[in-house]
Amino acid sequence: MDVSIDIRKNAILNAQEHYERAKKAAVKVTGAQKALAETISKIEKLKTTHAVEKAKTVRKKEFKEKRWFDKFRWFESSDGFLVVGGRDAVTNEILIKKHAEKNDFVFHADVHGAPFFLVKNPSGGSIPENTMREAADAAAAYSSAWKAGLGSCDVYYVKPDQVSKKAESGEFLPKGGFMIRGTKAWFRSRELVLALGLVIGDAAIAIGGPVSAVAAKTEHYSKIGVGSLKPGELALEVKKQILRTTIREDGVKVKDISLEELQRFIPSGTGRILA
Repeated sequence: MDVSIDIRKNAILNAQEHYERAKKAAVKVTGAQKALAETISKIEKLKTTHAVEKAKTVRKKEFKEKRWFDKFRWFESSDGFLVVGGRDAVTNEILIKKHAEKNDFVFHADVHGAPFFLVKNPSGGSIPENTMREAADAAAAYSSAWKAGLGSCDVYYVKPDQVSKKAESGEFLPKGGFMIRGTKAWFRSRELVLALGLVIGDAAIAIGGPVSAVAAKTEHYSKIGVGSLKPGELALEVKKQILRTTIREDGVKVKDISLEELQRFIPSGTGRILA
């Protein structure tokens, strides 16, 4: 390595000058290393922020994309069947008139003020007992029995051709009401219990329905039953409970879920988280 010296200065002065230069160079290197570290940190933060914003965009896009059954109550059974139910008199009417097909099954709780539920069966094959039971549980939980604070209710099911808008002589059918003719099959004393959960991937997606159906899709869920919390309060408690059981990396996704998305799966009335 070449070292320049000033012949006008003695060895000590030359050494001191080189020492001072070395000190300044060291300070510059340290500053450069610090600046590099800060730059890398900022880049990583930007990457994280971008990933979070991308996840939010994906989730919001999925939430906004409407399918025909999004206007109804719905869930996917543990066997993969689509189960769809009415939300009110209008959607009850639409569901039966427009979407009930010959291979489907129609479920209804044996109480006044209950929605119809359809187990969709486009292939025409046999429907597993577990799916039928889940449809009965949904029909019970989303009926007026929940709002009335009952613990359980009976549910029957029939084929679509047994459901008619034609009333008996002298009778009147209100909006959303139908006549059921022929033999009914029954699920007795179905407990009013549901699950609200989050499927966590690139983003968190809210789901709800019978416990076994939700549990087949995610481990991040809470069981709910009849109680005293308003839907918004119950949705908040469910979100908090799920947040406590998720890993830190998924926490941001859970926090980004709006209470509205969870409330969509809560029956009309009040409820509580079950132990």
